[in-house]
Parts: sequence; structure tokens; C-alpha cells
Amino acid sequence: MGDITIFEGANRTAVAGWLLGRLSEQSSGGGAITIPGGSTPFPIIAAMIEYGGIDWADWEVWPNDDRIVPEDHEASNTGKIREMLAPAGARIVALAEDAAPPHFALTWLGMGPDGHIASLFPNTDPQVDDAQVVRRLTPDPLPPHAPFDRITLTIPALLATDAILFTLGGAADKRAVFDAAARGEHDLPVARLLAAARARGIPVTVFA
Repeated sequence: MGDITIFEGANRTAVAGWLLGRLSEQSSGGGAITIPGGSTPFPIIAAMIEYGGIDWADWEVWPNDDRIVPEDHEASNTGKIREMLAPAGARIVALAEDAAPPHFALTWLGMGPDGHIASLFPNTDPQVDDAQVVRRLTPDPLPPHAPFDRITLTIPALLATDAILFTLGGAADKRAVFDAAARGEHDLPVARLLAAARARGIPVTVFA
């Protein structure tokens, strides 16, 4: 699959170890990363904090996307990220429509079974050459577990990175969509991002 490395059946310990190793390799002593919401990343982040070895004060952390809710709302990705990583010293940046995302040391993404990444759902028709780096939008249909408008990094912002990590959570339906995207068999948002990453030589690592 080109510049895509896939680890099969990896648990949160393996993902946390990979992330700690990747961030520790940063010769500049820190930088910025963007991370997903949902249920998968937070146990991994907890394991990273428990294992230690990272000076989080050197790192700026951006969510890939968020629901348009207050940070203290249970659906807020930013609130959960801040609750976990701010006490460790990380600088948490909430998304805003006028934000200027940096070049990321790592873009960590999840993916939905419909091929969406961040809040770039198929109905939003995300473009690789989008002139905006942050967009406010409305998924259609709205996910019943989180029926909120969203704010999200666009494909160009997600691609401004040294490397991309996907965590698929062991879901067979997601794996099938991802593999088809990597082969160029559909045009869902994840396929657009992967094709652009390949063209730009950005390495992609997947914990399936």
C-alpha cells in the first residue's frame, strides 16, 4: 500500500508506545500535534501519561475537530483533551474559525465506517486544495450520539504534517473502508487524504 505501514491487532499499549517513541524522536524538543476525539484516543493518552517520558510542556495539542458545544459539555473533544493533557503541561488549542494551525509533527486520525476523518463527512465534499484550514459545518445525517454542528481542520491543515497515524480500533467495517481507500477504489474523505499524503511523501502508520 505504498507508504502505509499497518500494525494488525494492536492494543492501546502498543499504540501508546509507538506514539511515545515518535514524539521522543523530535529533535526540536517538541512541537504541535493534532489528535482525534471519540472513544479510541483517550485510553491511549492515559497510557502515554502513565508511562511518562514526554515533557508535555514542549507540546501544543490541537483537536482534529470538535462539536459546537461548551468545553464542559460531555460531547466536547477539546474539554476531554484539556482535562487529560493540560495537567501534564501540554498547551491545548481550541479550534476557532479564524485559527491558524501550525505544521504538525504528527496528525493522529480516527475514521468512521462512512470514511469520514475529523468532521469531514462525505456530504461536506472536503477538498485537498481547500482555501480554508478550519471550517464550521453540519454533518448530514447528524450522528445520533452527537447531533451537533462541528468545527474541523480541513484536509490541507491535516496534511501539514511530518507523519499521519490512524487508529481504527479493531473494527472490521472500518478496515475494509480504509483498505479500499488505500487502493484508490472510492472517493470518500479518507481516500482523498491518503492519495494526497502519498503524492506528498507523507508516511502513514495504521493501527488496525
